[in-house]
Amino acid sequence: MKDLAYNPDEPIVALATPWGESALAVIRTSGEGSIDRVAGIFSAPESVRRSPGNAMVLGELLDGAEGAPLDQVVLAVYRAPRSYTGQECVEIFCHGSPPGIQAILAALKGRGFRDAGPGEFTLRAFLNRKMDLTRAEAVQEIVRSKSKEAHAMALHRLSGAIEKRIGAAKERIARLMAAIEVRLDYPEDEVEGEIEAVLPELAAIRSDLRGLQATYRTGRIYQEGVRVALCGRTNAGKSSLFNLLAREERSIVSEIHGTTRDYIEAWITIEGIPVGLYDTAGLRSPGDAVEAEGIRRSERVIESCDLVVYLVDATLGMTAEDVEFLASRDEERCVRVWNKVDASSAPAPSGFLPLSALDASGAPELASEIKRRVAGREVSPSADAVIDSARQHDLIERCVEALGNVESGIAIGMPLDAVALDVREALDALGEITGEVTTADILNSMFSSFCVGK
Repeated sequence: MKDLAYNPDEPIVALATPWGESALAVIRTSGEGSIDRVAGIFSAPESVRRSPGNAMVLGELLDGAEGAPLDQVVLAVYRAPRSYTGQECVEIFCHGSPPGIQAILAALKGRGFRDAGPGEFTLRAFLNRKMDLTRAEAVQEIVRSKSKEAHAMALHRLSGAIEKRIGAAKERIARLMAAIEVRLDYPEDEVEGEIEAVLPELAAIRSDLRGLQATYRTGRIYQEGVRVALCGRTNAGKSSLFNLLAREERSIVSEIHGTTRDYIEAWITIEGIPVGLYDTAGLRSPGDAVEAEGIRRSERVIESCDLVVYLVDATLGMTAEDVEFLASRDEERCVRVWNKVDASSAPAPSGFLPLSALDASGAPELASEIKRRVAGREVSPSADAVIDSARQHDLIERCVEALGNVESGIAIGMPLDAVALDVREALDALGEITGEVTTADILNSMFSSFCVGK
């Protein structure tokens, strides 16, 4: 494909593991001639050259100029097309010494390898038909997963969950296109059935695609996470709840009012959802300029968060400040908590969750409520097809709109050649999702966000 950021035929090399000291490091190579190039600086070159592929060879890598040993390594040799990229590949398992890794990379570049660009190995896998674009995107989503559930969803996409859903929709639309083309090719012949008979199938396809598109919000939440602010009056128990959810003593807990002068942040996981949790300054008339600034910053954080957890001290009950704050909030974006039930016999008011941040009673129910508020639908990571790609979401929208135009066109009796253009638009949109219809600009933009070495 012309105008790609990189020449996909050149031999490339990259460190696939993070920089830094480690027991092992992995260096990846790919491209025609990779096996011979690596063999040229290996202590047993013929064992590499004669390797049948999908085999491992133990030996030493040598300095190309002087022949001095660089490291004892294991080479994993792959022959095209039975490799990740579909090309000749050699993966080098060496010791995780930064100076050693640099020496190996320098020796490989001396043999004609160039540095791989971001995502170039996966780009080559796509170009060589080892995977479609939905699976390629899933590779990066696995790397960036912040929770076990997000990882499972991305792994499900890598197995082809999205590709299968899109492929099934494309087949159904292609059959509709065939029905229209028959009538265009043989306008004077009698074709069995009226074209209006396809309208129920069109509606069913649109409904199925809308259902897939609706998973985008859930997918993004599990992949990117949400921000949740703990707020309330001073000494309502915000810092105790923060420490309970974070499972470490991050916030100072004291009976002295106004202890938290600024917000404190921690990333945690609540029932599989990554959550940026904020412990904010107690809301009250400030005692000094420092506390006033802390409250101002906390209010700014509260406004920017996806969800607010508002704590009321059950031992004191509701105050005018509590009533005023809650009245100004969208109820769905504000979880009301009746805290310190361990020290009070007063029942929680309607709409409040009872909690003791001290002994953790009510904490599981609070976690479930937070998940319900931010994620909504329940998903099975290993069974449900869930998208988290804005690109896929927008292309499904384009397809659905085109199918809507087909429905309305048939309903009002538009010429079939005009209707066929909208059907083709729908097919092209789905083709862009899987990569059957794509451009160099799309590929360059998409893979530029990948890790180097992936």
